[in-house]
Amino acid sequence: MEALQKLLTDEVKDLYDAEQQILKALPKMIEECSSSELKQALQEHLTVTQQHVTRLQEVLGEFGEKTGKRCKGMAGIIAEGEELLKEDFEDSTKDAAIIGSAQKVEHYEIASYGTARTLAETLGNERVAQLLEETLEEEKEADQLLTQIAESSVNAEASAEEDEEEEQKAGNGGRRRAASSSSSSSSSSSSQRGKNKNKNRTRNRRTRAKAGR
Repeated sequence: MEALQKLLTDEVKDLYDAEQQILKALPKMIEECSSSELKQALQEHLTVTQQHVTRLQEVLGEFGEKTGKRCKGMAGIIAEGEELLKEDFEDSTKDAAIIGSAQKVEHYEIASYGTARTLAETLGNERVAQLLEETLEEEKEADQLLTQIAESSVNAEASAEEDEEEEQKAGNGGRRRAASSSSSSSSSSSSQRGKNKNKNRTRNRRTRAKAGR
């Protein structure tokens, strides 16, 4: 069981660092939200995440540990989400991107907490298993809420934004073609007037020449 205990300890240390990274990343995501419903959900999860950290500190104490280890997996997910926030998206499209990024975080945590909980149960550590199970259920609830927000409002609003943008582009294209056609017509008309003037000058010169003879 020594190897399994080490595996569990490493998993918990990884989760502890992951939660610390999330605490830093969530305020940035909240600031970028346009949907009040999404903003509230993320603010509430920020509070819940602080409770997750407290539970993990208790678990680490059970194992005689105090600190976590760098969670590279969570670092990569958060970095990817930050890149998305830099994109020039319309409001609801950015909200959809934030939901996608947040759910990647949730899915990583669900997998990790599920693994750690099962290891604790295998090792017969019911107290640790219970603490990890509580957080696991909260992560699942957060993921379900994000899906609900996406399906009930954000995705539809993002789609409407895209349709409106395409209509505006089509309208601008039509105006440009009309302006180009008008310019071409004007140019053609000017050219024809120029030709007519040249013909008139030629006739006048011929008439004066005959009169001179």
